[in-house]
Amino acid sequence: MSPKFPSLNLAGALIFAGVLQWFLIVLAAETLFPGYSVRANDLSDLASTVAPHASPLQPSAWLFNGTTFLVGLLVLISAALIYQSARCGRPEDGDDNGQFSPLFSALFALSGLFAMGVGIFPGDAGVIHGLVALGWFVTAPLSAIVYSRRAGRAFAYFSAIVGAFALIVLISAFALGNSSPFLALGRGGEERLIAFPVLLWMAALAGRLMDSSS
Repeated sequence: MSPKFPSLNLAGALIFAGVLQWFLIVLAAETLFPGYSVRANDLSDLASTVAPHASPLQPSAWLFNGTTFLVGLLVLISAALIYQSARCGRPEDGDDNGQFSPLFSALFALSGLFAMGVGIFPGDAGVIHGLVALGWFVTAPLSAIVYSRRAGRAFAYFSAIVGAFALIVLISAFALGNSSPFLALGRGGEERLIAFPVLLWMAALAGRLMDSSS
């Protein structure tokens, strides 16, 4: 990798592009889905897996599946670049190499794989959709928590808080069910409290990576 564009910079650019395109395309999918409610509907409902649309409703379905697969793929590639940079300890990547443990790279890569799985296996795929979605909801917040152990003090706090909050919402959803306090925002709102903070954390991480050689 050229010193003018080291691997950590490229990883950051890929993560940021993935998160940005995901938010924009999901917004488009929501507006194109008749009667869609961010309060009542899960994100995966954009793949038209709930009544009365038992079959995919286009273009919302392919927009959601495609953008989710893409963000997962870009995260997976970025995780490989981060691991390679940290393992090689390339001087052109600056001191940021020390912020990335093998555990972080593994969890971040798994989160990308699970996101790709959500795009490949929509809700009507059955149990496998629930498993890959749960996998993303667990590994992505854990990535933020693991990263916080080596990050600079300010961003370490934010990383730990974001990861812990997302896991608290997830555990509340499973342990308390309809009694979860986060259901005050509806089923869709509760799910977004898990996904959105982590995606925004990824965008912040991307900014740090893109500026890592400054």
